[in-house]
Amino acid sequence: MGKKEKCVICDGTVELTFKAMEEWKMDGTLCGKCYSKQLSEYYPGEHVRVNKHLD
Repeated sequence: MGKKEKCVICDGTVELTFKAMEEWKMDGTLCGKCYSKQLSEYYPGEHVRVNKHLD
């Protein structure tokens, strides 16, 4: 089995890979929690979450 990737923000193990948006100016993959946090900062306001069962 291959080595798990690390999140570029929190250095935690990435279970499901998320890529940073170009506007965030970061290279590498993000974990789901950090990706969600970045999205909420980039798109402020109310958001409807889907697939909450994956958290």
